[in-house]
Amino acid sequence: MSVLTGAIRVAAASSGARAMLMKRAAVPAAMQARSYSAHHETYEEFNDRYVKFFEGVEDQFEAQRGLNNAFAQDLVPSPEVIESALKAARRVNDFSLAVRIFEGIKAKTDNDSQYKQYLDVLKPLREELGVPLKEELYSS
Repeated sequence: MSVLTGAIRVAAASSGARAMLMKRAAVPAAMQARSYSAHHETYEEFNDRYVKFFEGVEDQFEAQRGLNNAFAQDLVPSPEVIESALKAARRVNDFSLAVRIFEGIKAKTDNDSQYKQYLDVLKPLREELGVPLKEELYSS
């Protein structure tokens, strides 16, 4: 089955690791409600909105714009959003965007431990799509 035409299967990380990652990636309760006009968006609604957005992306500009908007928020997108963004980058054949997604995660996470947890959860998809990290590209 082709990665471009078939459904991409991600090996599920242990539920404990995913739960721990979600706790660390979650924002404090005071910041969970976001104000967009008169609508308040929770962290879960934010994640659902961006997962759906990336599932519908059809070109590079749209994928880049969506990723810029997602990372512009005062929170770290969930692994589900990142998975959806990586699949969109692959679908529109934007290799550099896929690599930059991980740069964005590294910049948004509070510490190396949290970044490592994202890498662990996303490793199966990253390997399936052939997305190296910037550190791997420039290692000597």
